[in-house]
Amino acid sequence: MFLFSKYLLTTSFIEWLIKWDKRLFLQINTQWTNSFLDSVFPLWRDQTTWYYLYYALLAFLIIKFRWKCWVWVLFAIITISLTDIISSHLFKEWFDRLRPCREPELAGRVRLLLGSCPNGQSFTSSHAANHFGMAVFFFLTLKQYFKKWALLFFVWAASISYAQIYVGVHYPLDVIGGTITGCLIGWMTTSVFLKKIGMPKEYPLFSAKHK
Repeated sequence: MFLFSKYLLTTSFIEWLIKWDKRLFLQINTQWTNSFLDSVFPLWRDQTTWYYLYYALLAFLIIKFRWKCWVWVLFAIITISLTDIISSHLFKEWFDRLRPCREPELAGRVRLLLGSCPNGQSFTSSHAANHFGMAVFFFLTLKQYFKKWALLFFVWAASISYAQIYVGVHYPLDVIGGTITGCLIGWMTTSVFLKKIGMPKEYPLFSAKHK
């Protein structure tokens, strides 16, 4: 009897959670909107938009650490690879949740701001997992150089993740799940990097002149 009651409570909670998730999605996607965000967010969540940020970070690292920065780059690649594999190929296939733009229950109610609804499942959001994984890695390894500005990495990741809901391709729980996944993996790879390797030795930008 206890197990049956526990099962009912768990099932009821999951049903409530899914209903809450869909209601919040519709709030963000159809009500908390304006024309400016409609034009910005489709580009904001596009990975090509951020290539210049990656180039700028790479240039910063090359200037500061020269060739030794490639170990850092390797761990950054490992971080995003793990977040993508676990989010896209493990969780999505396991949970097999339809995207909101493909959900029959929401047909005609979703504002899809992209050209088409992406293929693949919805939970978890790979954008959230990838960007929060990178944000954690960037923050924990570079905060000594960027100081308080390093927190902007999390603002960057959060805004891209929110855009996934806004444009109609993910539910809030997808983003929350991706955020947790990315943060855990980012913390794990950063811990290994800092413990086993550490940030490389800095090189002065200009050599000191001998008197």
